Amino acid sequence: MQFPDNCKYTKDHEWIRLENGNTAVVGITDFAQSELGDIVFVEVDTVGETVNAHSVFGTVEAVKITSDLFMPVTGKIIEFNAGISDNGGSPDLINKDAYGEGWIIKVELQNPAELDDLMDAAAYKAFTGA
Repeated sequence: MQFPDNCKYTKDHEWIRLENGNTAVVGITDFAQSELGDIVFVEVDTVGETVNAHSVFGTVEAVKITSDLFMPVTGKIIEFNAGISDNGGSPDLINKDAYGEGWIIKVELQNPAELDDLMDAAAYKAFTGA
């Protein structure tokens, strides 16, 4: 199980990584994808919207369960990863590469200081008991 040091983590099992300036990438953690099983569908209908921290921005569907996706910080969703869409993409990229090609959204942060409220890799690893 992977816990990259360059990410911050939520108790809802999302990760966020700053790319440049106030732009960040968000996805679900390796732990979350392993618990969900084979991911078959991802829906994000909030592109272009500003979503508050801890609010739902989409859903991820595995073979046996659908789970809400929660925003780690407040920000405007600027892109959905077409590589995981069901329209020519492959949702199972999340299972194969949760922190790389399996990212879910890109977001412009409203308040980068909110990142300080999230767990680092060591704290998240301890939180999961892995």
